[in-house]
Amino acid sequence: MSFKETPTFNLYSERSSFKWIVLAVSVVISASSIVYTSQLVQKIRDRESKQIALYAKTLEYLTNDGELSNAVFILEEIVDANNTIPVIVADEYGEADYYKNLPAADAIKDSTRRRDFLYAEIQRMREEHEPILVTLSDNGQIYGYKTIYYKNSLLLTQLKYYPYIQLSVIAIFALITFAVFNYSRTAEQNRVWVGMAKETAHQLGTPLSSLLAWTEYFKEQFPEHQDIFLELEKDVDRLEMITERFSNIGSVPQLREENVPEVINEVVKYLQKRISRKVVMEIEAFPSDEILGALNKPLFAWVIENIIKNAVDAMGGVGRINIKIMKVNEGQVSIDIADTGKGIAKNRIKQVFQPGFTTKKRGWGLGLTLTKRIVENYHGGKIFVKSSEVDKGTTFRILLKT
Repeated sequence: MSFKETPTFNLYSERSSFKWIVLAVSVVISASSIVYTSQLVQKIRDRESKQIALYAKTLEYLTNDGELSNAVFILEEIVDANNTIPVIVADEYGEADYYKNLPAADAIKDSTRRRDFLYAEIQRMREEHEPILVTLSDNGQIYGYKTIYYKNSLLLTQLKYYPYIQLSVIAIFALITFAVFNYSRTAEQNRVWVGMAKETAHQLGTPLSSLLAWTEYFKEQFPEHQDIFLELEKDVDRLEMITERFSNIGSVPQLREENVPEVINEVVKYLQKRISRKVVMEIEAFPSDEILGALNKPLFAWVIENIIKNAVDAMGGVGRINIKIMKVNEGQVSIDIADTGKGIAKNRIKQVFQPGFTTKKRGWGLGLTLTKRIVENYHGGKIFVKSSEVDKGTTFRILLKT
């Protein structure tokens, strides 16, 4: 009997496509909400326009019937039935005879200021809606005109902007949710990193102690091979440093004032005998060989080692690595590490510090990720690709506080 494997959807591996799907659905929902609300607003707008037209026809009918004395009274009764539409009735000279649903005008006690306010409001209403002209006549004889100005009710205005406010609130909530989720996920990843690092340091402790004991034993038994044991001691010291590095991950490292060129020179000397002899490494320090910086020596040495190893891989074991150490500003040290390797394409420069990014057939792509974490999180510095050109080389720049 055989079972056919059913393909399953992996949200983590397909997160990029999933994000686009969520974005597309969000856009469709947002557009639908805006379109629907716009249609609703237009319907209410048309209804309010018809109501004002009814007011105008009522006024005109009453005046033509010789009932001018009752016109304003009846108009008020009609408008009172709807307390939402702001209305101003003005004479042929533009002076407001009557207004309704304008609380701001009611609050003005001074008549001159109220008249100026109503005049300004008439100009705004004219821009929003075409005013309605009412002809006043008596037995067919025209004796004057009235103009009705109006604007959208507060309810209509609120409804018009409601979908945008709603979408803004949803967007803010989504951003906060995403930030919290992203922080939670990052915190979880950090705990995994720290746990693995400390467990690795713990596991290295036992064989390292054994290596130290065996090195001392062989030194006593074979004194004629001291040069070999000297190199063994260097490798054991190196393992101790690596153990210390892993132990420091997740803890607040102690920064001390160190001579930066000296620390880098120690790393270069150690690596020189363990990488291709066709790779030439040079160190230049300006203005002198003593440039002090606040460092955690084991962790910072790890940074330099990672960058140099990446450079050696990029050059295929043949080329030149130039390291320049400078005081660029007061209280800041700059370290440029340039190689003559294959370079990085411009569209991939932003990816080099992301976990999993690698151009090698083997490796997890975590070296530069750790490097960035050590420089920026633990040393308060900055690391970035200063320049890179395909088939010509790459320059990394590290900025540290002194």
